[in-house]
Amino acid sequence: MTRWLLAAAIALFAAPAFAQKSGVMGTWLTASGAAQVRLSPCIGEATGALCGVVVALFDPKGPDGKVVTPQTATDHRNENAALRSRKVLGMLLIWGFKATSDPNEFEGGRIYNPENGKTYSANISLQPDGKLRLRGYVGSPMLGETQLWTRVSQ
Repeated sequence: MTRWLLAAAIALFAAPAFAQKSGVMGTWLTASGAAQVRLSPCIGEATGALCGVVVALFDPKGPDGKVVTPQTATDHRNENAALRSRKVLGMLLIWGFKATSDPNEFEGGRIYNPENGKTYSANISLQPDGKLRLRGYVGSPMLGETQLWTRVSQ
């Protein structure tokens, strides 16, 4: 009985900590509806940095503008010609975000936009309505663009 109570107490107190820590973690539908991105801790990072990988594509187009299968979609708009043949599925889209004092805000990261082939500085925050707010910018956050992503799953 004592072990059961101890296990229940640990679960009760650990749940809020996990929920706070994983607020932005999960799979998100991008603002354009063209992709789903899974946010999780960066692989091999002991710093707790946040990364995002493309896990699904919807009606991707090839260089000729025709729809291709998600498995064959390539990063054909990349500014770096050497990267234009890489697959979009599994591609790192978001990286290097550091947690702030607020567990639902991350800053100092980078975001790649495969729709124009450019990389931007960015900040991420979980909004009260459950949407993920991404602010991509060049130079200052005041000079940027905001997108709202919708959660697909935890």
